[in-house]
Amino acid sequence: MPIIYSSDSENETTPRTKLFGRQRPIRSVLGGGQVADVLLWENKKVSAALSVGMTVLWLLFEVAEYNLVTLFSHISIATMLIVFIWFTTADFFNWSHPELPTSILDKSTFQEFASTLHGRSNQALSKFMDIARGKEPALFFMAIFFLYILSVIGNYFTFLNFLYLCFVCLQTLPFLYNKYEDEVDRYAGKLIRRAKKMFKRFDSSVLNKIPRGPAKEKKTR
Repeated sequence: MPIIYSSDSENETTPRTKLFGRQRPIRSVLGGGQVADVLLWENKKVSAALSVGMTVLWLLFEVAEYNLVTLFSHISIATMLIVFIWFTTADFFNWSHPELPTSILDKSTFQEFASTLHGRSNQALSKFMDIARGKEPALFFMAIFFLYILSVIGNYFTFLNFLYLCFVCLQTLPFLYNKYEDEVDRYAGKLIRRAKKMFKRFDSSVLNKIPRGPAKEKKTR
């Protein structure tokens, strides 16, 4: 009895490609350094503190419906009272004054974050222009479909909720992909191959049957 191999077995023999056709590891794609450490949860303290802080802000603004100016004023008043009581108590008991931080972020960390954001923004703009030019028709229609779904989702979310959702995705998706990279690449490769086959069928059965006018010849003087 002859053995018939399915398309899935053929896909397993084909060389696997990385998601989005990238050649570099995910850490390098994220810019490396401290930004990648936070997004990949390699610096767990900073990642956890950032997640808790953003969640608290989201709860205050979206759930408790706090006003930004009111929240800033209350935090500033509480901070000033704590520092005043701290220094007054130290002077009364002849204790040494506590050391207060003079900066929130190191200059190198801020410059690294800004440089990474600038580079990723330029790459995203370049990729968007390539897709818009129609170099890859399958990717073009997938991008249109994704943007349409995004516009529908936007009708059910406020801007703050959308920003928080993007933050949660940034804090979870790179970490999960880095942990299950082989599995994600395998299933994503199958989906991409199926999408390309569907587009080829659509192209041959619909697009190629659309009548086109004869090409105009250029007049020579």
